[in-house]
Amino acid sequence: MKVAYQGEPGAYTEQAVLNYFDNPETIPCETFDAVFALVENGTADRGMVPIENSLAGSIHQNYDNLLRHALYINGEYFLRVRHCLIGKPGVQRSQIKKVISHPQALGQCANYLRGLGVQVKPEYDTAGSVKMLVEMEDQTVAAIASRRAAEIYGMNVIEEGVEDDRENFTRFLEISTRSAKPAANAKTTVVFTLKHQPGSLFKALSVFALRDIDLTKIESRPLPGTPWNYLFYIDLLGSEDDTVVKKALNHLEEYALMLRVFGSYPQARNVVEEERKE
Repeated sequence: MKVAYQGEPGAYTEQAVLNYFDNPETIPCETFDAVFALVENGTADRGMVPIENSLAGSIHQNYDNLLRHALYINGEYFLRVRHCLIGKPGVQRSQIKKVISHPQALGQCANYLRGLGVQVKPEYDTAGSVKMLVEMEDQTVAAIASRRAAEIYGMNVIEEGVEDDRENFTRFLEISTRSAKPAANAKTTVVFTLKHQPGSLFKALSVFALRDIDLTKIESRPLPGTPWNYLFYIDLLGSEDDTVVKKALNHLEEYALMLRVFGSYPQARNVVEEERKE
């Protein structure tokens, strides 16, 4: 199984890939766009992309990528993200004046970094920022990344668990050219657009409420080429093959200008509750 992901070896998405798939061959990519492209053209069998974080929110670029590419969601995975402040060997926290990392990681550690009183600079990847440290002579620069990234590149973990909240989880999506058909315990993701008129969103959401279908996520994104009009992405519990879900989606088509189903896939186990119990 060849699986594409964005980032360098040691990135959190690579960890999600290794945890989720059985002995995968990983393909690191510089951008999210490249991940989607490699899956779509068949170079990779699957892709793994982050879609939202419990602290920093949605990764909007990947919602847009879902719309642009002819791919399906086959599964989801929740990863507990534990950030480390990483510097060159022998460097102490008091010496750090600048911290680099992916914007999402910097956002998840915003309060901690403010407390340090350091300059922050976004980079393309968490593990990539550690890789950059190796080539730097400046001892005052540190990175935010995983302990595994520090080990891979021979850098020093100055402090571990620097995220602003212990319950820091990232939700990843498995993407593929083929749709999955889970037998039970499914989740379905759809996107639709509506007429810009009073009550249109209320009517669209009511097709699920009337059938007791639980919506676990709603995300709006700008509709390209039409300013102030929006796409609505929804995650719902149930499979598109379930009779009640089919009826709801057929009902939604009466209101929607466009409706696309990204697929039904198995729900990830509740790692948040498991973490709390520990």
